[in-house]
Amino acid sequence: MKLPPLQWLAVAAVIVVVAAAASPTINAPAAAAADKAEDDDDDGGGGGLDGVFPFKAIQLYNTVAGYLEYIFDMVIAPITGGVSNKKQTTSRVSYKKYQIIRVLPSDEDEVLDLEAMSEEPGVQVWMPIRLNNTADLVLPPSVARDVKQFLTQREINFVVLSSDLERSINKQNPKSPSLNQKSELKATKGHVMTWNRYHRYQDILDYLMYLSENYPHLVELLPIGKTVEGRPLKVVKISSGQTRENAAKPAIWIDAGIHAREWISPAVALFILRQLVENKSYRTLVSEIDWYILPMINADGYEYSHTVDRLWRKSRRTAATKSGRTLWDMSYGCEGVDLNRNWDWHWAGVGSSKDPCSDTFAGSHAFSEPETRAVSDFILDHRDRIQVYLTLHSYSQMWLVPWSHTKKLADDYDDMMYLARQATEAIQKVHGSQYRLGTTPSLLYTTSGCSDDWAKGKAGIKYSYTIELPDKGMYGFLLPAEKIVTTGKEIFTGIKSVAKSILKINSMKEKTKLIG
Repeated sequence: MKLPPLQWLAVAAVIVVVAAAASPTINAPAAAAADKAEDDDDDGGGGGLDGVFPFKAIQLYNTVAGYLEYIFDMVIAPITGGVSNKKQTTSRVSYKKYQIIRVLPSDEDEVLDLEAMSEEPGVQVWMPIRLNNTADLVLPPSVARDVKQFLTQREINFVVLSSDLERSINKQNPKSPSLNQKSELKATKGHVMTWNRYHRYQDILDYLMYLSENYPHLVELLPIGKTVEGRPLKVVKISSGQTRENAAKPAIWIDAGIHAREWISPAVALFILRQLVENKSYRTLVSEIDWYILPMINADGYEYSHTVDRLWRKSRRTAATKSGRTLWDMSYGCEGVDLNRNWDWHWAGVGSSKDPCSDTFAGSHAFSEPETRAVSDFILDHRDRIQVYLTLHSYSQMWLVPWSHTKKLADDYDDMMYLARQATEAIQKVHGSQYRLGTTPSLLYTTSGCSDDWAKGKAGIKYSYTIELPDKGMYGFLLPAEKIVTTGKEIFTGIKSVAKSILKINSMKEKTKLIG
């Protein structure tokens, strides 16, 4: 690789700075041990490293390199006509030799050690670090060996779930059908949607159109806006059109795909759509209840997770602002907003970030994103009828009730738990799957600006839930496509339970009014 002289100068400066910063941290014997560790097999055992130097050196290198690159792009390049080697990430991100480990901290010191380690470059936290609870971490190959040695020396229990994340990614989704196979599907079924693979967004839109054209008496597509990149957001209204005398039918809202990498959630939403529309066995649910289903909120991020970075979480809002680039938003990963931190309910509080490069970046202000604005406007317009709000996420197999932003229980916590407990019991009867039940702070972490809290706190929807789909960590975000149908059957059973409970509650209210 041939670099312009100015960039060689920048590289040399970075090396000098990193070497200077590292010299007080590591001595000659430790350096020799580091060299030996590199030559040894990666057995996860102890070594001569103390786990401090590699992390700090890498972090310092990335910081200094970023600043120098920024100076080159903004100051030197305009004068010389040159450009830095940095390119917009358009080629697929590889996770070859990335590892997934599961750790189990047994005391607060271990929690602190793990939290510090999770801040290192490239490390991802899939499940939160909590005392006496397992946490799942993704380690890039540049730090994996050092991290495992660090954990071994600290006597923190861990197990390797995957030694090559790219291989796991490649196994998740079957190969896309050929053009001939798609044509055959279209000819025989009228669409190419199946429930044995994860489909692209255009396939999803085509299926929604198919439903509206072939079941016009049940299905209406309601455009509610567009994403940052211009993709349409369409709510599917499922209704028989019949109304009770002197009473509007209750409605249930379901959304999915707010986090791009959680592929199972839109797949399950589509499975639910199929059951309500194409399965005549559930006509009672449609005649008694109206359904509003948005199978994909974060369409831009979802497409990006298919084409570039399988583990992308946020939307695709550009990182650049009207005031120009800043030192903290110029690198890969600083694009996008966490759409589940962007809602106007304790926005930008605990569990969210104001750093654009964070996976939990809450945006510049509440409802800064067109996706969340579109959904919130629609829900507010229909809140007089929507009695249940359900948002599908993954992973961890949990049925979560508000609040998320505080450990304080909602005043009607028992009412919410009663319906949720019935739902999880119904789910367990299908395939034996157990869903943990409780608030987000009690089972995961405290967080703010979330859609379920907003739906309850601002829109006034009493029964508001987040459903964390399977699994419990064996596959994590990479749940194989072969699990779509079994997961869909379980969740639809739980949702049917909630729907029936709502009908009973409304019936009791009507009887009470008549008696009164």
